[in-house]
Amino acid sequence: MRVMVTGANGFVGRVLVERLLAQGQLRGREIAALLLLDQELNGFPEDSRLRRHIGSITDPALLRRALADGIDVVFHLVSLPGGAAEAQYSLGYQINLLASLELLDQLREHSGSPVMVYASSVAVYSPDFATRMDESAAKRPALSYGAHKLMVETAINDLARRGDVDARAVRLPGIVVRPQQPNGLRSAFMSDLLSAFAECKPYCCPVSPEARCWWMSAQCCVDNLIHAAQLDGSDLDGERVWQLPVLHLSIAQIIDALAATYGEERRQLISFAADAQLEELFGNYPPMKTPQARALGFRHDGSAAALIRNSLKPKAVARSESAGARKSGVTAYENV
Repeated sequence: MRVMVTGANGFVGRVLVERLLAQGQLRGREIAALLLLDQELNGFPEDSRLRRHIGSITDPALLRRALADGIDVVFHLVSLPGGAAEAQYSLGYQINLLASLELLDQLREHSGSPVMVYASSVAVYSPDFATRMDESAAKRPALSYGAHKLMVETAINDLARRGDVDARAVRLPGIVVRPQQPNGLRSAFMSDLLSAFAECKPYCCPVSPEARCWWMSAQCCVDNLIHAAQLDGSDLDGERVWQLPVLHLSIAQIIDALAATYGEERRQLISFAADAQLEELFGNYPPMKTPQARALGFRHDGSAAALIRNSLKPKAVARSESAGARKSGVTAYENV
């Protein structure tokens, strides 16, 4: 089994590579080679299974070299994030759209209909949300990033229909906790809030306590990516794009869960200066029902407390999860 991860040096990419190395198999077969592709590939372990391909995803020759010895599964994670892609349209167009289409086209040339798992995004939806949403919700992206993601989803459905590439896509919500560094993600406040609270640092949140977002830990995200790769294409009935189940939580509920874990006294570290435009784009999410994805085995973290635990892995808690949940009103949330 030969597996490739594009964007391997990224936040989710590193977690995925670590998991694949640890489990050692995919789709019932031993992973003999794990191909990493990114502009930098630092800090990975010395492992005989790793093959490093350093360069830009926009270079067709690099892709061709990486795929030359054959490929079974590709996790396509690399992208220019939403804010950066909006500010640098040409670069986003090359990375998020053209490079993804080139990868699909090269995979089409390989025998055996390789499996590709594509990291799409909830950015495909309009920010003018309905009161409640489900998997049939209209797609009207408000950013070029989301528009390009939607175009790649269309190509995936077409190539899967043709039997050329056994491709499938999952729409990711806000994944936490990302490293605190400039990354072009306008939704970075979701991770920054969690990190600041855990590290006992002051933080001014750019959305209000009432802002509601869709949340998922990196560990849960990787669970879902690997699950998507394991699904038998013959059982998918033509559907190849799934909205992952998400935790629908307000900033206030997240802070309640953080306080239950790290202590009530840290609440005073959080202040608010809401940006109306940012909140409209990223803090106005309604509940999302995902029965089709749930039936296929996709999942979310389960509760706000579990999201904190999976994301931050606190070494000690201020009180037991159950006691803290009762006091703060944090409970398991509906598996939407």
